[in-house]
Amino acid sequence: MVAPALPRPSRLLVGLPADEQRAPRPAEPRPGSSAMTERQPSEETRTAIPGIEEAVPPPSDERLAAAAASPLELSGAALRRLVDAAMDRIAPHLDSLPHQPAADTEGAVAVARSLVEPLPERPAPLDEVLELLFERAVPKSFNTAGPGYLAYIPGGGLPHSAVADLIAAAVNRYVGVFAAAPALAQLEANVVAWFAGLAGYPQAARGLLTSGGSLANFTALVTARRERLPEQFLAGTLYASDQAHHSVQKAALLAGFPPASVRSIPSDAAFRLRLDLLEEAIAADRSAGREPFLVVANAGSVNTGAVDPLGPLADLCARHRLWLHVDAAYGGFFLLTERGRQTLAGIERADSIVLDPHKSLFLPYGTGALLVRDGAALRRAHSVTADYMPPLSDDDELIDFCEISPELSRPFRGLGVWLPLKLLGAAPFRQALDEKLDLARWATDQLRAVPEVEILAEPELSLLAFRLAPAALAGAAGNRDRLDRLNRDWLARVNARRRVYLTGTMLGDRFALRICVLSFRTHRDRVEQALDDLRAAAREALAAWL
Repeated sequence: MVAPALPRPSRLLVGLPADEQRAPRPAEPRPGSSAMTERQPSEETRTAIPGIEEAVPPPSDERLAAAAASPLELSGAALRRLVDAAMDRIAPHLDSLPHQPAADTEGAVAVARSLVEPLPERPAPLDEVLELLFERAVPKSFNTAGPGYLAYIPGGGLPHSAVADLIAAAVNRYVGVFAAAPALAQLEANVVAWFAGLAGYPQAARGLLTSGGSLANFTALVTARRERLPEQFLAGTLYASDQAHHSVQKAALLAGFPPASVRSIPSDAAFRLRLDLLEEAIAADRSAGREPFLVVANAGSVNTGAVDPLGPLADLCARHRLWLHVDAAYGGFFLLTERGRQTLAGIERADSIVLDPHKSLFLPYGTGALLVRDGAALRRAHSVTADYMPPLSDDDELIDFCEISPELSRPFRGLGVWLPLKLLGAAPFRQALDEKLDLARWATDQLRAVPEVEILAEPELSLLAFRLAPAALAGAAGNRDRLDRLNRDWLARVNARRRVYLTGTMLGDRFALRICVLSFRTHRDRVEQALDDLRAAAREALAAWL
């Protein structure tokens, strides 16, 4: 599979008035024209099926009128009114994101309970439905699309993908089988090829888009199990850092492994997997009659953004004939940048890689990806057929996604990735990611200058972890719990200001605050606000606890 080059921006969108960018609409059929009349059986059909005109009488005027009146069948004009009404809410919502609270869940449970209702039998007015969503439901949440959301791993919500989702749902084409929509399936295959090229994979690589990293990790684990273990696989053992995402443990359970089959390998002081302890665990398991088969490496962990030593891990896995899987759900798209490529060096040697476009490619939630170096391995793990299926492709370049993934029915995910990349090109994404790298390093330097702040995890990408560690509470074991409570209070005081939203985590026995700078809407001004709030809240918390 030749990886198409990442697209340049569409020239149609540069410098043209909006009305000139709109493609001409087909003319409305004239009353009485062939397009308005009922389609008649062809001559071939009349010959092949005698009596068809009598067997399938034209519908009566009453039936036609009833069908035309169905609210399920919207005319183009009615759909336009529906979308316009939604846009009257969506556009001001997006414009006001910088001024909205970074999170507001006070009273949200009561709102949720008030929305419990039986299946409605009668229609509700559109204005009332939109008001419920935008005035009651949407505001009571984490503002994951806003510039102040620095928690967990932010998802961006690029609006271009929302337009793509509207198109994909409206045309409702099926891309799981290539023959069902060849051109659209090819667009999705292009996206996978772009990602594979970005990762440095060969032309034989294949992959798929998923709902997110969890399903991608599961699919990778099943593929590795098929490639490295016999049918009776319960002696199989897999290894991951103690910083691995919990979806790895869940994927193992879903793939049929008992919990004890997943070995958690301690990380070092920089939260990277320790190769010496991994070697020891593999040797011990082999001595005990186990079958080591898979190592999961982090390329940007959730806790600290740590990147495991990918090159040395690839060497280790080659020596032991283990499948190397890299979870780059957060960090993978930093490969677009020079610094990201340096940090993630060695990722191209992995057997499989997870990427989440809804993280570092800024797309809406529900867009993940899996790449596999040996694309045929995906087919060997997932190919199943049935008599009712349409003909499948025997050309390796024409991809039936149902043959290389767990899903048969699936949405046209590819359009949500393809459209923004096609319209904008790769450059704006690269520039935004470079900005996030700069902001994370700048924020770290600023925090280092704050009295009593300890940096626990330097940013390898755009995530850092830190805590308050005043000398008065340092050292004594009995003060550990008090120190954690101080930092939890610090976090609560920052979030109460509602300009930014941060989250914490446990790093060993230490509670830490985290900042993850990833949203395409987060710029220097919002990080400055975060630092102002951290400084002010630190003074308050220290005064209260010391």
